[in-house]
Amino acid sequence: MQKLSSPRVSIVGAGPGDPELLTLKAARRIAEAEILFYDALANPQILDMAADSCRKVEVGKRGGQNSTPQLLIHEQLIRAALQGLRVVRLKGGDPFLFGRGGEECLALRAADIDYEIIPGITSGMAAAAYAGVPLTHRHRSQSVLFLTGHEARGGKAPDWSRYAQAADTLVIYMGIERVAGICAALMAAGLAAETPCLAVQWATLEQKQVRAPLAQLRTEIVRAKLGSPAILIIGAVVDLADLCAWLPRTEEAARHLLQQP
Repeated sequence: MQKLSSPRVSIVGAGPGDPELLTLKAARRIAEAEILFYDALANPQILDMAADSCRKVEVGKRGGQNSTPQLLIHEQLIRAALQGLRVVRLKGGDPFLFGRGGEECLALRAADIDYEIIPGITSGMAAAAYAGVPLTHRHRSQSVLFLTGHEARGGKAPDWSRYAQAADTLVIYMGIERVAGICAALMAAGLAAETPCLAVQWATLEQKQVRAPLAQLRTEIVRAKLGSPAILIIGAVVDLADLCAWLPRTEEAARHLLQQP
């Protein structure tokens, strides 16, 4: 394979997991890669799109487990680019939404290395779409807020009193381990206890989900045995899943509907 005339890194959004949700450009860059640095949650089917000669390096991060330090990822990207290789940095979802893509761009720019960003479908949007929940609706939600459920190391904790009334629909990443505190803080800030909520694990793959009012969300998550990676969606639009759902209903969803008055 011909080397590039100048170093270049493609920072590629892998989407939420289903390989068919990759963009055409993302699939092409993966097929062209000579070295591919991928996140821990990358679907193996996506990795199989790379050439047999491509070197694949896991640089993932998982909560509570051994993870690749971010600075080491920067160093590996820079070293590979300076060798003149076709470099792909494969990131779950979209690189610029809770994916540290901005940090990697800044590191590459500081090293005077050319790069490109290939957007991906973020898991919050995919989880909602596969559950039949429109994040916006003219009569129920005119605004959406994407936020993280935990703080960066040494950073400030999310200000839930500020976020509770900031948008009609909240989409919370990395919040399932702190769901009890999140729900309590949102209710203390004025969000109604009966606000509809949806928790989705493994969006677009083995999608497992549960719906509940805000006050009962943690209980239902525990009962359904949901864990990471998961998305929390909070707002009136969640109730539209009764009309818009298109995937076969899970046992939990069917039970929820039977319990409705």
